[in-house]
Amino acid sequence: MLVIDIPEDKDPIGHVWGDLVPGIGPAASQFSLAVYEHTTLGLREFEAARLRVAQINGCVFCLDWRTDRDGEKVEDDFPAAVEEWRTTRAFDERTRLAAEYAERYALDHHGLDESFWTRMKAAYSDREIVELSMCLGSWLAFGRLNHVLGIDSVCVLPSH
Repeated sequence: MLVIDIPEDKDPIGHVWGDLVPGIGPAASQFSLAVYEHTTLGLREFEAARLRVAQINGCVFCLDWRTDRDGEKVEDDFPAAVEEWRTTRAFDERTRLAAEYAERYALDHHGLDESFWTRMKAAYSDREIVELSMCLGSWLAFGRLNHVLGIDSVCVLPSH
């Protein structure tokens, strides 16, 4: 259900993220784009985390989106593997941890215990943990915003 009225001559994302809140929306958009433009994370771990948040948020265009790096994208059955991150054989340890972190960040951030952080720090540097955390925050906030307002089902994603 579309919650916000979108004028017929306006792009839904541009209207909601820019026209309605010009002091906030463009800054949020720049942060969202920076996650893709400046990441140092591998494509599979990046997409495992991003897709797990999209699955939790239910954001339609986030679920349809595939990050493209120089013509490379994850395989078509990757989203199903993300749903089964605990048991899939398609993931290495870093990719599995990225999906786990995404799920726990979105659903149980108070439950991120010492055992989890020991595993994360064995696989990721502090810099990568901070980067992944910022990516998760962006996807959780903005994917959820788009879904809650209903604009995820009426938008075409802009190319990044």
